Amino acid sequence: MNGQRPILYSFRRCPYAMRGRMALKTSGVAYEHREILLRDKPDAMLAASPKGTVPVIVLADGEVIEESLDVMRWALAQNDPESWLAPGDAMFDLIAENDGPFKHHLDRYKYSNRYEDAVAAEHREAGLDYLKKLNDRLAGQAQLFGDEVSLADIAIFPFVRQFANTDRAWFDTQDLPRLQAWLAAHLASPCFADIMEKHEVWVDGAA
Repeated sequence: MNGQRPILYSFRRCPYAMRGRMALKTSGVAYEHREILLRDKPDAMLAASPKGTVPVIVLADGEVIEESLDVMRWALAQNDPESWLAPGDAMFDLIAENDGPFKHHLDRYKYSNRYEDAVAAEHREAGLDYLKKLNDRLAGQAQLFGDEVSLADIAIFPFVRQFANTDRAWFDTQDLPRLQAWLAAHLASPCFADIMEKHEVWVDGAA
C-alpha cells in the first residue's frame, strides 16, 4: 500500500467509476488513482476484485469495496461537506431504477449490435420513459431531491449523459427541458471537470 491511502482502480469513461470518483473528490479523501483499461485489467486489480469491474477501492487495511454506490457511501461517510447523503433512503429506489431497468435499456440502445434481437429504437423509447420521470421530478426544484445536489443526482447523471450522447441531436429535441438543463449543469460542474482529467494507464509493478 502506498502509505495509508486507499487505492482506487478506475476507468475514465465508465459511468459507475465517474460517480465513485465524484464522491471521493467531494469528500476530500486522499487516494491513489490507478487508471486501467477494461480490455487489459491489471492482475493486482483482479486479485483484489475478481469480478473485474470498476470502480474498486482497496482500503489501507485490505478491505475491498467493489460496488460504485458502496464506494460513494464509504467516501461520504468519511466526510460529506455538501450533504449529499441528506435525503437518506428515499434516494435509493430512484437509483435502483436507474441501475436496473434504465441501464438495461441504455445498453441495448447504445450497443444494440451486442444483444441478440435488440431493437435500438424500442429500447430508446423505454429509456425515455425514465427520463420523463426524472424531468417531472425536477418541476419546481433544481435537483432530484430538492434544490441541493444529492448522492442521487451524482449517481444518476453519468448514465443520463451516456444516453444523451448516444444520439445527441435526437436527445436535444425531446421535450425534457428541466432534465436537459439539469444534465448541462452537472456536466459543467467543476467537480465533474476535475474527475474527468486524464490519467496515464497504470500497470502492474508501477511505483
